[in-house]
Amino acid sequence: MVNAAEQLATARATLNARCNTVEEAYEFMLAYAGQGLTSDAGSSKGAQVREYLGKAEAALVGLSDFIAAFPENADGESLETYTAFFKVIDQDARAARAAIALVLAQASISSQVIDNLNASIHLRALLTDLFLVDEVLKGHKL
Repeated sequence: MVNAAEQLATARATLNARCNTVEEAYEFMLAYAGQGLTSDAGSSKGAQVREYLGKAEAALVGLSDFIAAFPENADGESLETYTAFFKVIDQDARAARAAIALVLAQASISSQVIDNLNASIHLRALLTDLFLVDEVLKGHKL
């Protein structure tokens, strides 16, 4: 039988993996944007950019619901003090996913398109949200 501490530790590892996936995609996209490619076709970097975007999009599915379970399960804390921020994460994750989906729907992904995605306030806000919530959740005892 898995106890609450083990469940929280597993959830924490899953959250870290999701956050790392989004951050790694962003970092790869920074490098891709700097290459000046007119298309993702015919290059290994082009195939990789689609792979990273796909993984980031998948990591964002249900992210706010997943994060919302942490305070509820840690030390009996109430969700009331966290609810407003979880709504922000949800909005930012949905906006970032929509932007990523738009890019993935393109027949060709240029470095300029990725540069614009990187500059998107939605993606940057989400990354900042994830860094903030990660630090807050570190305060929860496992």
